[in-house]
Amino acid sequence: MSIFDIFKKLEKESAPVTPPEYIVAGLGNPGKDYAETRHNAGFMVMDYLAEKENIRIDRAKWNALFADAEFCGKRVLFVKPQTFMNKSGEAIRDIAEFYKIPAEKILIIYDDINFAPGVMRIRKKGSAGGHNGMKDIIYQLGTEEFPRFRIGVGAKPEGWQLYDWVLGKFSAEDITEMRKSVENAYEALKLYFTEGIEEAMQKFN
Repeated sequence: MSIFDIFKKLEKESAPVTPPEYIVAGLGNPGKDYAETRHNAGFMVMDYLAEKENIRIDRAKWNALFADAEFCGKRVLFVKPQTFMNKSGEAIRDIAEFYKIPAEKILIIYDDINFAPGVMRIRKKGSAGGHNGMKDIIYQLGTEEFPRFRIGVGAKPEGWQLYDWVLGKFSAEDITEMRKSVENAYEALKLYFTEGIEEAMQKFN
């Protein structure tokens, strides 16, 4: 190693570390039994992003798995809560409090039975819409004022219990459409961080 390489290494190591500015959390349930279920659409987006960006969402703390990475010029914490869906807000709250990240810079990605597979809706804020994970996040953060990507997983068929539907696996046909949603969510995230949420909404809603 030349003296110039040594100087570069020392400069990099001594450079001030910018704290994370954003949280992007995909919701789901931990464990192999839930990996391919409708309720894990948020996890699917996180896993796809991790593969595309060559990052590992595997650091464990705050009842979550996370990665601290640079994404589109921003420091972002990519998070997969491990508390099971109904308690998703606990991990989000703890991480946000530790890094002092405001609600408007916390983006949540989750499944939505109000839209068909392949459909995604981006919103700046809003209610939980009956989603238990979002209910807990709103409760823990004390606000609905945070952006979200809603990934359609299809409406519950007549005669089904909601619990059985969201914890069920996708049909072969739906998997094809879900792949489109996951890819679109990744592209929408890039647009969100480079151009803003209005541009992402205009292109992908």
